[in-house]
Amino acid sequence: MTAPGPVLVTLTTSDADIWLIVAECFGVERPTFQGEGPSCGHPALFIRLSRCNLTCTRCDTKYTWDWSQFDPREVSTKRTVPDLLAWALSSPVELVVVTGGEPLIQQRALIPLVQGLLTAGKRVEFETNGTLVPDPALLVDGIRFNVSPKITSFGVAEEKSLVPAALKTFAASGRAAFKFVASSVADLDQIAELASAYQLAPVWVMPEGTTAEAITETTRVLADAVAARHWHFTTRLHVLAFADAVGR
Repeated sequence: MTAPGPVLVTLTTSDADIWLIVAECFGVERPTFQGEGPSCGHPALFIRLSRCNLTCTRCDTKYTWDWSQFDPREVSTKRTVPDLLAWALSSPVELVVVTGGEPLIQQRALIPLVQGLLTAGKRVEFETNGTLVPDPALLVDGIRFNVSPKITSFGVAEEKSLVPAALKTFAASGRAAFKFVASSVADLDQIAELASAYQLAPVWVMPEGTTAEAITETTRVLADAVAARHWHFTTRLHVLAFADAVGR
């Protein structure tokens, strides 16, 4: 049987002029996995966009938004839709994770990129903080959202991190999983309140930590309480496998 040839994706002239602000792309030259959530362990490509609308003190990707520590001219670039699409289609990996920062800040520019990825047979996951209502053009087959509302312990004011209209849209879409970073059983109590208030399901809990030791310790603190609530539990595979290295 003859192997299928490359998928040709037609872009319009206007698409070629659309660009996104990108922090990094990885997974082609050095293969990697989705490290968190429902697709944990799946081979994946990552497009990490720059810029965020929150300023979480415990953020582990501050190079996407904290210009008191980083120079945006050094840690971000503008890349066109055809450029990003060609990069992703150079790999046979099916799953493309669009993350940040907060990727939905740039969602209008993401629409033609995602449409091109879907046409080529890829599937797409967005990692989002859940504060921005997704464009209807992104609520289509082949796209999933890993929504991570930031609870109080993450170091951001609740009036900024919890946007009811956005959470309700994600919950109603049937295309979202709600992934919370937690470090204590008290965090789980707040997660339960939010899940009840906004009908968030399914709930995934991820232990906080940027070292294997911290992940293990927090996992043991949370495991029984997460299991008792019949929630899903996820590790942070990229920390365990690659020591939280950038670009892995």
